[in-house]
Formats: sequence, C-alpha cells, structure tokens
Amino acid sequence: MILKGKTVLLGVTGCIAAYKSCEIVSRLKKLGANVEVIMTSHALQFVQPLSFETLSNNRVISDLFDRDFDFEVEHVSLAKKADIFVVAPATANTIGKIANGIADDMLSTTMLACTAPKLICPAMNTNMYESSQVQENIAILEKKGYNILSPVEGRLACGDVGKGKMAEPVDIVENIINILMPKRDLEGKTVLVTAGSTEENIDGVRYITNHSSGKMGMEIAKNAKSRGADVILIAGRLSVKIPKDTFEVINVKTTQQMYDAVMGNYSRADIIIKAAAPSDYRVKNPTFHKIKSKNLVLEFEKNPDIAQAVGKVKGDRILVIFCAETDDLIENARIKLAKKNADIVVANDVTKEGAGFNVDTNIATLINRNNEVTEYELMLKSELASKIIDKVVELL
Repeated sequence: MILKGKTVLLGVTGCIAAYKSCEIVSRLKKLGANVEVIMTSHALQFVQPLSFETLSNNRVISDLFDRDFDFEVEHVSLAKKADIFVVAPATANTIGKIANGIADDMLSTTMLACTAPKLICPAMNTNMYESSQVQENIAILEKKGYNILSPVEGRLACGDVGKGKMAEPVDIVENIINILMPKRDLEGKTVLVTAGSTEENIDGVRYITNHSSGKMGMEIAKNAKSRGADVILIAGRLSVKIPKDTFEVINVKTTQQMYDAVMGNYSRADIIIKAAAPSDYRVKNPTFHKIKSKNLVLEFEKNPDIAQAVGKVKGDRILVIFCAETDDLIENARIKLAKKNADIVVANDVTKEGAGFNVDTNIATLINRNNEVTEYELMLKSELASKIIDKVVELL
C-alpha cells in the first residue's frame, strides 16, 4: 500500500463531475491512504455525503459552523492533518475564490490554512474554462505553486463538446502519488515499454488477438515517466487511454510491426520492458476479402520472438520480460528468463482471481538474473509497476 500513512484531503465542489470523486476516494483507500472529504454546499446537491463517508470511513465536513463534533478548530486541524489537498472537481467559482484569497466556506477556509501541496482539477463548460477570467485565476494558482491537472476534451453535461471534463480519477490518483512520493531515480534514462496485444488478420473483417488490455504496460510506462525517465511506448491494441503528451508513442497492430518497432528503437533505450502480449502465431495466408465458407481451416506460422531477439543484442541494457502461465509458474519463468537472456521476469498465474488480463490488479512473482525470487500478493497494477521499476533500479 504505497500511500499508507498519508492523509489526502479531498475538496468536492458543485459540479456534475462530483460523482467521479467517489472513485477517487475508493482508489486512494485501496492504496492505503486516509481520506478526509470536504464538500461545498453546492456539491451536496450532486452527491450525498453518505457516499463519501461509506467509502472513506470518515465523516464528511461541509458546514463551517457545524456543532456536531468533538471541539477543535476544524479547518485548521484538517489543514494540519493533510499531506496533500486535492480539489476535484474544481469549479470556476472555487478556483476564483482560492486564487483571490476568499475564505467563505469550509473548503476555501481550509485551503488558506493548509501548507501541504495542492492539486486542482478543473471541471466546467468549455467556454467558462477558456474564458480570460478563469485562465487568469489558474495562472495565479500556478504562480503560487499549485499543481493544476487540466481538464480533458469530450462531451460535457451541457451537451457541448470541448475541453472541460474533469481528468479521469485514475489520472488524478496517479498525480497524487507523484506529488506525494516523487522518485527521480530514472532521470537521464530512456525506458522502452511495450503494451497491449497484437492483431493478426484472418481476412478483411476478422482477426486473432488475445485478452491483454495493456493496463500493466501503461502503469509501468507512467511509473517510469514519473521517476524521471524518457519513455518510448510501443502500443498494440489497448483498452486504456494513453495520457496525452506524456510518452513518445509508436502505434502498431501486428506482432511483426511490434518486432520492427522494438528492434528499430531498442538501441535508444537503457531499459526495455516487454509488457505486451504479442501473438505467437499469425495466419499464413490472410485474405483481403471476407471468407465465406461453411468450414474454415486456418494454417498458422510462427511470429518472431521479440524478447529473444532483444536478448541477443541488448548488450548492457536491462531487459524485463513477462511470463503469463497456467501451470508450473516458477519453473517456466526461470526457463524463459534464461532463454531470452533477460534480467528480470515478471511471472503471474493467470488462473488466479484478480491476476492476469483485463483487471486493475495482479499477483506476481519477480525473478532476477541472480535468481532472487520476490513474491507479491494481490495489488493494484499501479503498485506492481512501482515494484517492478524498483527492482530495475537495483540492477542499474
């Protein structure tokens, strides 16, 4: 639990995106954080305090003059308790008040009293966000050292399409982690990460793939970036969004394309992490037109082994590979580690509940080139990504 012992003070303001803040609390609790929630009076119109109280196991604070508590100057005690103060969603009104030192409710009063790092996550109509007043207020906050997580583009509650949607909870939590626990042990290094699955065409409308979502590779790429590395992401088929303007991204579809991308760029990297699940086989004679046949017989041929190819030429670069198995996990992982000339193998039994594909968690065993074995229980893939990078750093 990477946020164990940390207190996150979450301010929720009056915006339709307030419902997403429940997910922020849930994710933070899974990472071990203590979460205290302050809601403005307008936020109470969108989400009930009970939702946040159930998720956080703490009483929600909203009334500056509430008498139903053990006496202490509450806005001061919360400010002192916080390791970070996050406002998500942050409306134009709240941003304006914070920027100009107005303290007329529990959230804005506590903000003035808080000396911890602050993260503001705007959410509003596109025209409001782009207005000169809001942009000037955001600039004031940035000048004062506030962290601003810009909204994203999309369809807004008002029906408009544009920039104004609050950043996704997973990205907000990632920013919280980076602010609270900054590691810069990969500065000056380049990390090449492969993520997702590949597709092998059968005909003009059908293809073969696997269950890999790319979530593990994406978390590794984000963790490496947060620790100071330049990241080259070679992305196959993903079920997760790639953060905008974060990595150098090379998109591929087939295993051959991924092979070409890796072999064409590995020499630029200090660390290569093969988290993708490329197809081992491809259809020998795919057709452009849709096959119409009562019985379909396919002939397959072997795709190139990307990890093994890198292992032959990597020199003193660090190579991390993955080993997804259903039987004899450790034995197969050791065989693969040696065969691919890798430095670390991340092995997981995909038959275990909570491990493997298309989930946010994983259960893994790491074996390094010195035959040191480290087993990890069920944890979020974001946590496991940090553990994997920690092991890589040990080998640098």
